[in-house]
Amino acid sequence: MSSAWEKERKFEIEKVSPVYLITALCVVPFGIYFLLNFLSPLIHRITAMKISEIYVYPVKSLRGVKVTEALGTPQGFKHDRTFMLIKSTPEGPKNMAVSREPEMTQFLQEIEGYNDPDGSLRITFRAYGDKSKESSITVPLLPDVSKLEPYEVTMHGSPTPAFKMPQSYNDWFTSCFGYDVTFIYLGANTRAVLFQDMQPIEPDPLTRFLRDKIPFTRNYVDSLMGLTQSTQWRISFADCAPYLIVSQTSLEDVSSRLPEGTEMDVQKFRPNIVIKGAFEAYQEDYWGKVTINNDVEITMAHNCVRCKSINIDYETGKPGEGPSGEVLKRLQKDRRIDIGAKWSPVFGRYSFWDKRKGPKVVKVGDRVNVKKVNDGLTIWSWPGLAS
Repeated sequence: MSSAWEKERKFEIEKVSPVYLITALCVVPFGIYFLLNFLSPLIHRITAMKISEIYVYPVKSLRGVKVTEALGTPQGFKHDRTFMLIKSTPEGPKNMAVSREPEMTQFLQEIEGYNDPDGSLRITFRAYGDKSKESSITVPLLPDVSKLEPYEVTMHGSPTPAFKMPQSYNDWFTSCFGYDVTFIYLGANTRAVLFQDMQPIEPDPLTRFLRDKIPFTRNYVDSLMGLTQSTQWRISFADCAPYLIVSQTSLEDVSSRLPEGTEMDVQKFRPNIVIKGAFEAYQEDYWGKVTINNDVEITMAHNCVRCKSINIDYETGKPGEGPSGEVLKRLQKDRRIDIGAKWSPVFGRYSFWDKRKGPKVVKVGDRVNVKKVNDGLTIWSWPGLAS
């Protein structure tokens, strides 16, 4: 009896098992795929990360100042990129940047009295390691603009009034660089952000009528049209955004592309905030918003597309040799992910402080959480730049 039953059971198993197997092979992978897609945003949001490093760059393109805390505002960290250097050329004045003038890496910056109205910036020229030629100069962090000559600056198509610093500073930089340089201060001025998808929304005539003529609809219409953020985003001498945020996990991936024992210097990416604790490299590609201590909200609006500045050897002030001079090329293999700048690899996110929040102090160790995960990758839209 038992033997007959076992034979019948074995027949049933042999008969139906392939069906179950095929079904499992088809359904289970799809189930896992959809489950992971469902859980991914949740995983992003519940991941508790921290700020591991903060950098401020008083003079654009010179070495950054590593600080433990900084005052954040919608225009960027206090004292960040409020000065810049202009090179005199036969074709006219040219904005200086590390990618074109790698010798800018030979200037160190130190802030004394960050929150002091009389605070100062000490700039030291390392002279390519030759201490016998090393020299320094001290600059007020908040120069008296009433005594300065007006000067117009245009960066990446975005113009702003600025001020020319006294000749003594120009002379010092000129002596260090070996060519004519002008030292510029931004003052209270700002530049417009030109990303096409971040321009003020212009309401249609009917919406404008409702907003202006029927007072109780104003808040609703403002919210609907996004007019609470309608004033154009403004920035300092930073390239395209008030903040550049990068991930320590992604930095480790870059280091893994270099010879064993070689670590990529995060300062070559010139971040303002380094975040530690992401589960995977380049998760930040999809981050739309993050919060700091559940208080400050930062919109991560665009990718930071990279140029040859990340290949510079900061010790020599010249293009790097060997693997250190090939970082851009090594990232181009799989990091050209932005169809708006298809030839440039991406590392980090250009980010914007919530305008509804006033200035807040941000510190190393502050908790960071992802508030919004984008459905897809953002697309570069700054006209004429990185296209």
